[in-house]
Amino acid sequence: MSGKTYVCIDLKSFYASVECRERGLDPLTTNLVVADPERTEKTICLAVSPAMKALGVPGRCRVFEIPAGIDYIMAPPRMQLYIDYSAEIYAVYLKYISKEDIHVYSIDEVFMDVTEYLGMYQMTAKELSIRIMDDILQTTGITATAGIGSNLYLAKVALDITAKHVEDHIGILDEETYRRTLWDHKPLTDFWRIGRGISNRLARAGITTMGEIAQTEEDLLYQMFGIDAELLIDHAWGREPVTMADIKAYKPKSNSISSGQVLGCDYSYEDARLVVKEMADMLCLELVDKGLVTDSISLYVGYTNRMARKADHGTISMTVTTSSARQIIAYTVKLYERITDKHTPVHRLNLSFNSVVDEAYRQYDLFTDPEELEKEHRMQKAMLDIKEKFGKNAILKGMDLQKGATAMERNRQIGGHKSGV
Repeated sequence: MSGKTYVCIDLKSFYASVECRERGLDPLTTNLVVADPERTEKTICLAVSPAMKALGVPGRCRVFEIPAGIDYIMAPPRMQLYIDYSAEIYAVYLKYISKEDIHVYSIDEVFMDVTEYLGMYQMTAKELSIRIMDDILQTTGITATAGIGSNLYLAKVALDITAKHVEDHIGILDEETYRRTLWDHKPLTDFWRIGRGISNRLARAGITTMGEIAQTEEDLLYQMFGIDAELLIDHAWGREPVTMADIKAYKPKSNSISSGQVLGCDYSYEDARLVVKEMADMLCLELVDKGLVTDSISLYVGYTNRMARKADHGTISMTVTTSSARQIIAYTVKLYERITDKHTPVHRLNLSFNSVVDEAYRQYDLFTDPEELEKEHRMQKAMLDIKEKFGKNAILKGMDLQKGATAMERNRQIGGHKSGV
């Protein structure tokens, strides 16, 4: 790790900044929130402009939480537009850093290992960061902030905490400055990977700062958090053993694909079963498109928050390894009926196909007719071709037209939000 230099760049209030840019407005002076006006006031704002944050409005608040008296523009989400901007900004990164040294953390944030580039450009890490940030601003009109660290964790903390308190919005940390300047920082939730749950558990033990975590007996932390204590202890000392090379070399032991949605209103047992069937059908097409098959399904069913009982979940193994919608939907419905409370309104669903592998590993059981499955497979391929050419709603199944179905609406979304196209 000695001598490593990492840069973490974040696009400031990205969605809101894009919407301001598209309107010819300055996000630093314009009150704008990105939220769907067709949803209730309980909907979460995907982003608020820096001008709104300056007025004390948090970045992921609900619409009804915006203080009365603040005049603002509500911009409906346009996810495809944000993806296009992000791709354009990624092209800016590639002007300076090879893709092998870039890790895309999210649509608006990247990590870069700049160790070998500083000598080539004859620049400090800060100078290189400024050059890239200026290029982003000139190319897209989007303002960026940066964190520089001697490891990936410190680069992230420098971005999230230190950069907010310096005029140029570039934070710089190594292990020594981290311990000297941030060991007493509060709240703990400002630090990467510490949420309210972990913070509350630590607080009950009288631990409220990173410095106190570092000085706590490790056995106590392992009793509280198990193996996760190792990460917590390393981060308390400002250590992070994972490198960019480790990230690029990582290969998961197994793969899965999933689909989840929060329903627009509370659904009955029967109506939610229809949505689960739609989700299974859509994931089957994704399997076919990627040349994959699965033999295991997991389902999470979340109930309305007004109910004391919050969720049920379960997994079912199939006797086949397949991408057949007919077979998979049957198993999915069986799982849904097994785990779901028939008398409690459903509000959230998440469906996963586990252990997905190449379709070369397709397996049949004694009750499978290979010819029928091959016929269905060709039909699925034809559906994908039509959707690719004419749009996802160009061809639908009868269940997608039933009352309560969500497939048509979700086909117009990206990541559960309006695509804007």
